[in-house]
Amino acid sequence: MVTVVLAWLAVLAVCVAAVLFGQTARSAPRRRSATGRIGLFLSLSGPWLAVVGGVVAGALSGAWLLAAAGAAAGVVLTSVVGLSLAPH
Repeated sequence: MVTVVLAWLAVLAVCVAAVLFGQTARSAPRRRSATGRIGLFLSLSGPWLAVVGGVVAGALSGAWLLAAAGAAAGVVLTSVVGLSLAPH
């Protein structure tokens, strides 16, 4: 039980770090293409959506530790894709 709680706290820490890192995409100049807007959305909202998806997967399956690992991977993936689409 303690491992699961620590895993989800780590997911939240990674998510907050990813959102703060995504703020660099917001500080770029205002001219944005369609891919830039998608990248900005993924940089700012994608990590939170990955966490929500992980919570839903954990609730449906009961495998909370695996859901936390998947959520952390999803947070990192959305951050990297968002940054690559909207470079600063």
